[in-house]
Amino acid sequence: MTSPPSPILDVRGVSKRFGGVKAVNDVSLKVFPGEIVSLIGPNGAGKTTTFNLISGVLPPTEGQILFEGQDVARLKSSDFARLGIGRTFQNLALFRHGTVVENLLVGRHIHFRYSVLESLLHFGRPRREEIAAREKVEQIIEFLEIEELRDKTVSQLAYGQQKRVELGRALACEPKLLLLDEIVAGMNREEKEDIARFTLDIRDEFGIAVLMIEHDMQVVMDLSDRVYVLDFGSLIAQGTPAEVAANPQVLQAYLGEEAVHA
Repeated sequence: MTSPPSPILDVRGVSKRFGGVKAVNDVSLKVFPGEIVSLIGPNGAGKTTTFNLISGVLPPTEGQILFEGQDVARLKSSDFARLGIGRTFQNLALFRHGTVVENLLVGRHIHFRYSVLESLLHFGRPRREEIAAREKVEQIIEFLEIEELRDKTVSQLAYGQQKRVELGRALACEPKLLLLDEIVAGMNREEKEDIARFTLDIRDEFGIAVLMIEHDMQVVMDLSDRVYVLDFGSLIAQGTPAEVAANPQVLQAYLGEEAVHA
């Protein structure tokens, strides 16, 4: 009998206090290999704080965060990328005066293994690693269909194009788990459909698990295998998109008591 797969991400009883305020309260969630999982909730529910805990931006006050079985809760955020956790941000974190290629190459730096002396000599391992990095970046550019943008500076790009570049930079670190923080926010319908298609391909072609925060419920319902719902820092529901959409607690959190009983 085949044993069930282990979760790639296992968040156990995580809480975060800021002074006397408990922004995240005893949250547990799992992401398994090959899954797309969404974390949703009304504004102020604690979604971004939870993401910041999972990606090492903030340390938890309590609880464990296991990535591939290793407790990473107290590691630095730079260590998370090396372990295989990539992330996009709600507010774009690109180098606006760099080109698309330069921004994507930033995501490859965690894979460079050469010393300072080797880099000055610029042959052997530094040259091999830089060639490999550029090959990977070109693959990502082709995958995201941004060939015509490759040499443009980020500041020249439309907002939706910049979002695509940030997704590419997260992919450049070759993650095993990708955290998408409101990736379709501010996009038009066509741009959203493109990102949704890329997200499915990231899972299906590259085998990368995805955990996303998203306000667009159509995107959540279309893409997610499972959904977790936060309200006031606590989990109030979890399940398939259909189960969550029919949950009275979720409807109340989003629509209010009167709407649920109307």
